[in-house]
Amino acid sequence: MPEFDHFVIFAEMRTGSNLLEATLNQFGRITCHGEAFNPHFIGYPNKTEILGISREARDADPMALVDTIRSKTDGLGGFRYFHDHDPRILDALLDDARCAKIILTRNPLESYVSWKIAQETGQWKLTNVAKRKDARATFDIAEFEAHVDALQQFQTKLLNALQRRGQVAFYVAYEDIQDLGVINGLARWLGCDEQLEQFGHNLKPQNPAPITDKVTNPDDMDRALARMDRFNLSRTPNFEPRRGAAVPGYVAAPHAPLMYMPIKGGPDDTVISWLAALDDAELGALLTGFNQKQLRQWLNAHPGHRRFTVLRHPLARAHHVFCTRILAKGPGTFGRIRRVLQNKHGLPIPDNWPAADYSRETHRAAFGGFLDFVRMNLNGQTNLRIDPHWCSQVAALQGMGELSLPDLVLREDEIEVYLPALAQQLGYDAPPEVPSLGRDAPFPLSEIYDEALEDACRAAYARDYTMLGFANWA
Repeated sequence: MPEFDHFVIFAEMRTGSNLLEATLNQFGRITCHGEAFNPHFIGYPNKTEILGISREARDADPMALVDTIRSKTDGLGGFRYFHDHDPRILDALLDDARCAKIILTRNPLESYVSWKIAQETGQWKLTNVAKRKDARATFDIAEFEAHVDALQQFQTKLLNALQRRGQVAFYVAYEDIQDLGVINGLARWLGCDEQLEQFGHNLKPQNPAPITDKVTNPDDMDRALARMDRFNLSRTPNFEPRRGAAVPGYVAAPHAPLMYMPIKGGPDDTVISWLAALDDAELGALLTGFNQKQLRQWLNAHPGHRRFTVLRHPLARAHHVFCTRILAKGPGTFGRIRRVLQNKHGLPIPDNWPAADYSRETHRAAFGGFLDFVRMNLNGQTNLRIDPHWCSQVAALQGMGELSLPDLVLREDEIEVYLPALAQQLGYDAPPEVPSLGRDAPFPLSEIYDEALEDACRAAYARDYTMLGFANWA
């Protein structure tokens, strides 16, 4: 059995956390100290301290209260924690394997309606049924969606954090709180040998009626719920591993407080040439090869700096990568992956390059095969790495966000206008023109494009099309 020295109940408003706390406090060796880290009070609305720690002392040093609950409670001490409580202690709680995690959940529609009724009546607990206040809630779809989103985000964060730390939590549903067997099982899991024979608290369910009887507009609620994707069926599957920030590839101008954060497969040569021309410098004068420390130093040394990246249409990006990294040979190309695509995936790529008999039709077929490979590769169905040159641009942007997001995200077809405008904002009155974009060889995309290629690219890069708003390349 696990050995714990304190516990936390992860819950939300109107999930039954008061009832669960009252039940646990029936055990002689278990004490729950309420909402110890609620930013508006300490423990309970009418309390001024917990175990000698005042609200002011808690706010100054929240971990001191955690330590006090752990060390000075008679028996096993704990508290309730909601998603909007003091965030400074959350990681410490999750890191501590000796902190027992109890996760209390309730149907979000029930908790939302209960919350709305409590707001109407001002009655947040019920101990005497004769004093129950009655009211009905008005269902608000936008408010409900925000409620569900907050719950889901916090639950997902907890689940992922515990998985990464190799820990497990004890899950309790709202309905389980009235199950004596579940409560006694929870006590045993916490290390308490005592068992309850009956419930001894006086808390009562406040709104036991069917959900449709508790709202003023049940028809509106039904229509709103019908439009919600409660099982997330429309989610675009994502099997890509998370990417880190590719800091060594960032490029800064020699003098201008301007940094380019490339996404591989994009118009790098064009943008980097323009960045050098902005300061009338050679390419070798550009600053690159940063590590994270050097990046922070550059950011601090250039107040008012601007960081930008450039998105390329997924189909154009895939075609550029295919032509320059797969089809071609020489430095910077992927010879081993080329051979796998030839031998295992059957792409009609010639052994020698350039090849005089390589036709436009062959190029169309080979590129189509490459798109199929990329789809399988991004879905984790091949044994080859997901290379940054063909990872999704959404994943690349998320990786940048691990350290420092670009403050300007451009599209390739915008850079002729927006890069000079960006330079003018930094005080360059006559910035250079952006060089023309190069032409993919041996055939440009325009000469082989068709709807089947677009469909294959959408299948491979569904997240980029959806999340970044790309229309068909044509």
